[in-house]
Amino acid sequence: MSKSSGPTPPADRAVLITGASSGLGEACALHMSRVGFHAFAGVRRPDDGERLRETAVGRLTPVIIDVTDEKSVQAAVHEVTALTGETGLWGLVNNAGIAVTAPLECVPVELMRRQLDINVIGQVQVIQGFLPLLRAGAGRIANISSGLGNVALPYLGAYAASQFAKEALSDALRRELAPQRIPVVVIQPGAVLTPLWGKMSDVGSRALESAPQPVQELYRNSFQGFMDANETSAQSSRTTPDDVARVVFRALVTERPRTRYTVGRDATGSRVLSRLLPDRVLDRVFGGTSMWTNLRN
Repeated sequence: MSKSSGPTPPADRAVLITGASSGLGEACALHMSRVGFHAFAGVRRPDDGERLRETAVGRLTPVIIDVTDEKSVQAAVHEVTALTGETGLWGLVNNAGIAVTAPLECVPVELMRRQLDINVIGQVQVIQGFLPLLRAGAGRIANISSGLGNVALPYLGAYAASQFAKEALSDALRRELAPQRIPVVVIQPGAVLTPLWGKMSDVGSRALESAPQPVQELYRNSFQGFMDANETSAQSSRTTPDDVARVVFRALVTERPRTRYTVGRDATGSRVLSRLLPDRVLDRVFGGTSMWTNLRN
């Protein structure tokens, strides 16, 4: 059966979404169940899974999965395999992730490792585990990246590093899996107001405070200005989690999907600017505290 290019997915097809307890992942899981997919919502806590199951309109099955834990990923693979059987998976949406926001000089090495472990290594672990089910279901992979996979902004170096890595992994996977007819798609949202923004602020403040006092003073004012600009941008953004979910749906059902989809003006702008402007010009554009405002305009 070939993938339909229409608005309705084939009946009884399954999609797994990681990081579905809140934000973009939650919106994707609920949208997929609403439009007719059997949505497997990857969460870390049973309470989040039950809340999603009660909220969903359509078929949604919570799956406990910690993308950094090999045993947890394998248990999730076995559970989804038992529930899908020979049908396999129609789609894998890799959304789980965190965002470390702080001057790179102030990011503890352990925190940097966690950033990469969740956003990069964890994604690879999930993809490796579920590829047999994707082959069985003639499925495809959608990796949720960011506009920061195009341009690395000050104070978001750790997060941008993980997104650049995810972009590279997606390119390599797309080329490796093309002979097997498993498309790999990247979804690049811009600023979207989700719980991630509050977590970013908390993590950034703690990271800055962990640095020696003289180092803190070097960055304090500019970093606070950056965080204030980021918060304003997220609150004023017209892009919603549901907008992202609809683009993910389109990427999953379009017969010939694009390699990348941007969601929001800022994500589109970052992609265009990264291709057109020299590094020194980008340094001037994004070297202050109003880089998101510059990007959106």
